[in-house]
Amino acid sequence: MTTYLLDHAPFIRFGAFAAVLLAMAVWEGLTPHRVQTHSRLARWPNNLGVVVVDGLAVRLLIPMSLAGFAAYMAAQGLGLFNILPVAEVIAAIGSLIVLDLAIYAQHVAFHAAPWLWRLHRMHHSDLEFDVTTGIRFHPLEILLSVLIKMALIAVLGAPPISVLIFEVILNGTSLFNHSNIALPLWLEPIVRAVLVTPDMHRVHHSVVRAETDSNFGFNLSLWDRVFGTYRREPAAGQLGMTVGIPAFRQPGELRLDRMLTQPFREG
Repeated sequence: MTTYLLDHAPFIRFGAFAAVLLAMAVWEGLTPHRVQTHSRLARWPNNLGVVVVDGLAVRLLIPMSLAGFAAYMAAQGLGLFNILPVAEVIAAIGSLIVLDLAIYAQHVAFHAAPWLWRLHRMHHSDLEFDVTTGIRFHPLEILLSVLIKMALIAVLGAPPISVLIFEVILNGTSLFNHSNIALPLWLEPIVRAVLVTPDMHRVHHSVVRAETDSNFGFNLSLWDRVFGTYRREPAAGQLGMTVGIPAFRQPGELRLDRMLTQPFREG
């Protein structure tokens, strides 16, 4: 079964991605949480275009999937969990937790280092906050993120199936917690106690920099609480807050060409 899943990893990842994207798009289309002033037609083709560029860049420059790389490391007996006599379930769970913590740390770093922020700010310069914001990342950031994850997988010796599961979860939660939806009031704090919810992550996309530099988690909400970067609500409230970056608020900045060149322009 594991071999079958690994052999079909790209199709599994794409299938899960497409299913969650469609589900969130329908959900927020039927019951949007915030009124949007920039139409989907103006934004979605460009945001989806970024995904195509990202996919081509990774495919051309790093043709091996992360799960495939983990399988290679396992075959060579390299990495912590491939050396130490650790039960498979412990290695699997431990890898998922460490990988999620690493994504949190990476996210913090991309805000803290000016040259990394120039890459990451494209994600924040979307003038609305919805499911396609969750896939709006500059290809240079994506490539760097893949290399960081490969390095961590090499050190950990993460089981290939854990890496595949993590990639599927990361893609799904990014789409979910960027969606323009609101969970029921009784359910939201329950989910937020474990997972990053749209209301929690929306704060991170505030135009107010102090709020932008909070709620860095993608999957587990634990890390923001542990490391003191958690903010419960934006000062202006969920419906009153403004998303985006002050320097990139012209509608023309939503175009694909402007997004791709943004890291090389001042702002």
